[in-house]
Amino acid sequence: MSEAVDRVAVAILAAGRGTRMRSPLAKVLHPVCGVPMVAWSISAAQAAGATRTVVVGSPDGALEAHLPEGVLHAVQPEPDGTAGALAAAVEHLRGTDAVVVLAGDVPLIDAETIDRVLKAHAAAGAAATIATMVLDDPSGYGRIVRDEAGDFVKVVETKQPEDATADQLLLREVNTGVVVFRVDGLGDLLAGVGAANAQGERYLPDAVALLADRGETVIAVEVHDPALTIGVNDRADLARVQQIAQRRICDMHMRNGVTIEAPDSVAIDASVEIGEDTTILLGSVLRGTTVVGAGSTIGPHSVLEDAEVGDGSEITMSRLVLAKVGDGATVGPFAYLRPGADVGNGAKAGTFVELKNATLGEGAKVPHLSYIGDADVGAGANLGASTITANYDGRNKHRTVVGARAKTGVHTSLVAPVEVGEDALTGAGSAITDDIPDGALGIARPRQTNVEGFATRDRDDA
Repeated sequence: MSEAVDRVAVAILAAGRGTRMRSPLAKVLHPVCGVPMVAWSISAAQAAGATRTVVVGSPDGALEAHLPEGVLHAVQPEPDGTAGALAAAVEHLRGTDAVVVLAGDVPLIDAETIDRVLKAHAAAGAAATIATMVLDDPSGYGRIVRDEAGDFVKVVETKQPEDATADQLLLREVNTGVVVFRVDGLGDLLAGVGAANAQGERYLPDAVALLADRGETVIAVEVHDPALTIGVNDRADLARVQQIAQRRICDMHMRNGVTIEAPDSVAIDASVEIGEDTTILLGSVLRGTTVVGAGSTIGPHSVLEDAEVGDGSEITMSRLVLAKVGDGATVGPFAYLRPGADVGNGAKAGTFVELKNATLGEGAKVPHLSYIGDADVGAGANLGASTITANYDGRNKHRTVVGARAKTGVHTSLVAPVEVGEDALTGAGSAITDDIPDGALGIARPRQTNVEGFATRDRDDA
């Protein structure tokens, strides 16, 4: 936060119903790159050094459970406009000198912009500072009216035809919704804001105009990147904001040493961590708390959700959900690692392999066409094609243990609970129901019988 202003609060107005989102979920809880919309504003406020952050929500309390620890929640008792929303937060602002007002549905605002507006506010000794932007198409935004000297006069709303004159509609400088107020006297100021407009709402810019009318110092600071103040009213706006946010996330990772082959084709949540020299290939999706180490390759067309991948690993055309992959391991193509899957260092879960609540020890291999669930596979073991753990008896799940360096033949079924010892082997096509000692060969399959002349006899009978 600016060194010129001490004890600065941030109030985030988030009580709007968001009916145009057509969703029971509160508008500001809709995610932008995996993070609720309102959380972006909270993060910007905290990064700017706010000493107090207050979120103003509706009486249903839908937001309160989603706020980080230390963020205060205020309730706007009735939807009477933005001035009413800020008034609901005034009691939480005691002991601060200035409050920066943000909108919860404007998620791209950043700490640098907040700090710049606040510094201008402090330098001018202003009672209020309003952030503005100049748009080629200002439709739908409140227009900034200045006097002949270029000083702020008021904001004219444009939601209804009677709100603004034809000349005012030609103005291209608009209100961004970001305002700084001096806290001293703010409650009385907001109480004096009326609702003489087509919507019958108490608008926050009218409070700024009241200060200007009193001869108080009010300044307008232009924000030169209009994307920072894009508001979200419907899902089309949400997609537009997400596209911008996604590009910024990719740029941040690329500047930190990550190669992203086709940035426009990937989806990376804001909460994802990626190490240096990792490559993200075409069409990959990284969600939630996913962490990828250094020097790994993800993709093409891989999906990682709350997954952990070590250094120097390769995930090819696969899906990982709440799974862990160690250093130097390989997964895929077309593998599915479900919750609890843990692929050890140098291990392999290959083509069309599904793991669930299963651990592969260091260097273990499940090369292809296998389901390994509720199992522990020892270091250096190698499970042949179409090895299956039969882990469910219709009522309960049971665990399979495969010892270090054990090998299973193709089409082996391990019927849990069962243990295959270290250095043990299974014959191809076996259904193993009993434990196999260390170093032993387990074979469990019907003995083959050949019936001579059967095919010819069958034709003759026909």
